[in-house]
Amino acid sequence: MHTSSGRSRRVVTYAAVTALAASLLAACSSDDDGSAGDGKITLNVGTFGVLGLKQAGLYEEYEKAHPDIRIKENVIERNDAYYPKLLTQLQSGAGVNDVAAIEVSNITEIVQTQGAKFEDLGKAEGVEKSAYLDWKWKQATTEDGKTVGLGVDIGPTALCYRKDLFEKADLPTDREQLAKEWAGDWDKYVALGEKYMKKAPKGTKFVDSASSVYNAVFAGATERYYDENGEEIYEKSQGRKDAWDAAMKVARGGMSAKLKQFDPTWDQGFANARFATVACPAWMAGYIQEKTGPGGKGKWDMAKAPTDGNWGGAFLGVPSAGKHKKEATELAVWLTRPEQLAKIFAKQASFPSTPSVYDELKPSAATKAYFSDAPITRIYAGVAKNIPSAVYGVKDAQIGQSITDIGVLQVEQQGKSPEEGWEAAQKEIKDVLGQ
Repeated sequence: MHTSSGRSRRVVTYAAVTALAASLLAACSSDDDGSAGDGKITLNVGTFGVLGLKQAGLYEEYEKAHPDIRIKENVIERNDAYYPKLLTQLQSGAGVNDVAAIEVSNITEIVQTQGAKFEDLGKAEGVEKSAYLDWKWKQATTEDGKTVGLGVDIGPTALCYRKDLFEKADLPTDREQLAKEWAGDWDKYVALGEKYMKKAPKGTKFVDSASSVYNAVFAGATERYYDENGEEIYEKSQGRKDAWDAAMKVARGGMSAKLKQFDPTWDQGFANARFATVACPAWMAGYIQEKTGPGGKGKWDMAKAPTDGNWGGAFLGVPSAGKHKKEATELAVWLTRPEQLAKIFAKQASFPSTPSVYDELKPSAATKAYFSDAPITRIYAGVAKNIPSAVYGVKDAQIGQSITDIGVLQVEQQGKSPEEGWEAAQKEIKDVLGQ
């Protein structure tokens, strides 16, 4: 989920920035050295967004069971800011977190280029490979069998919508009716957006951003940015084309609030009810609750999306440069056990990468009430069982971000044509790929 722009760097400049960052990290790493005045070991956990580990009380629970351990979460809101910092830390070996979250769109690059800088969690005590989804395990495993990360969550994707805004726009609010209305066809979802805009409550739009629609449609693509041989196919990819076309209809149709996802203005859009729908991978449910606040309780609902897909998901890895690898490994293993992942789901509906708990998953009463008693488990479990197999490439995240934060935004926010937007995205992609 969530990468960055501004990658047009010359090699010399990048090297200079990396060296400077490394020196600064080294100079500022006293907080990260794992020492504490009370004799406890401090384990630093690097995360992005709302991963749910802290929110579900897992750190507190672990600390109670391990009195000699203190856990500090170092969270960065957007993965596009978090991930470059992680790469700099891995490169320099300075300021590295003891446990590091890795987003699924970055896992291939980590496996293929940074695998030697992580501990092999597949050999850690207490880890059972069979507990995890097979495809999730393979994503974090090198060709020679080293597993650099354990799966936290996956991103089966639904659609979340504001019932109160739908009602004011004279649209149906029943989740089953809506799911049937747009089943199998994102164009039907867009058509509903056109209806919404005819009677939209003042100051609101149908969707938060065209990029959100792009990502939701792309989540169900079997053909993405790379083929099985690792070759880039983003230009001719049918999955990319379908997602781009849907995003362009939203951007050009005046249906979008034109918000850049995971920026402060997007967070404010939740709080101020500026949009009626948002693509809703499982991890988004917790984000919606946190950013909309108490006032959104019972106003949000959830329905099955037009197509099944996976958007996002994370892993936990243990960098080998960390000062407390043994303790960090034990923590990473514990945090990703099925019973702990079920607790995260209960708190904020982030969907576990461990299918053994699917039949017993229950969202918290607060989450169910927040989403109008929607059958959250049934919706996400149904999608999870039908997520299409997809190939991820080394620069998957960067290609996707170039498309959404350069191409889509130029059309959406600057009024450029879809052709101009795609041309700008291609230019950025080629820059990212060094072509």
